[in-house]
Amino acid sequence: MRTATIKRQTKETQIEVSLNLDQQSGIQIDTGVGYFDHMLNLLAKHGRFGLVVKATGDLEVDAHHTVEDTGIVLGETLKEALGDKVQIERYGDAMVPMDETLAQVVVDLSGRSYLVFDAELTNPRLGSFETEVTEDFFQALAFAAEMNLHARVLYGRNTHHKIEALFKATGRALRQAVTINPAIEGVNSTKGVI
Repeated sequence: MRTATIKRQTKETQIEVSLNLDQQSGIQIDTGVGYFDHMLNLLAKHGRFGLVVKATGDLEVDAHHTVEDTGIVLGETLKEALGDKVQIERYGDAMVPMDETLAQVVVDLSGRSYLVFDAELTNPRLGSFETEVTEDFFQALAFAAEMNLHARVLYGRNTHHKIEALFKATGRALRQAVTINPAIEGVNSTKGVI
């Protein structure tokens, strides 16, 4: 079973993430940021992951540190749970509609960190969630997991729908990428390592 738990504590946040790539063993999310909790729940549900996130942060300042640091710890947990990456598909992509919105996410669990984020988020706030930190979350996730992550909204109007479609698509793309394929010998790279 591919699982990992990582804790991270700074002067701004205390975060613990447990991830199970092979079993949707329960989803429990508590970051103190309601909309963000909802998005992480969707990512786990659509990725068919077991995910527990417990985060406290300096929300009296804003949600930025909590959201970004959760991305860091989730990325580190994903990297650890993947282990040697033997027989994983490595690549994943998903297009997800959410009413008038269409989002696409493509990932490569390559061992190289890169983010391309293309989404116009016109509403600056959804509850206590500042929408501009969406990109910061994905940046932290991609760099900590050492993966290429391309996330874009092809079209849409509603900011809630745009972000929700991105999180769902990320879960679905990661599900493809982490899937073990017995037909792959070793790792899915001509280099022999990823």
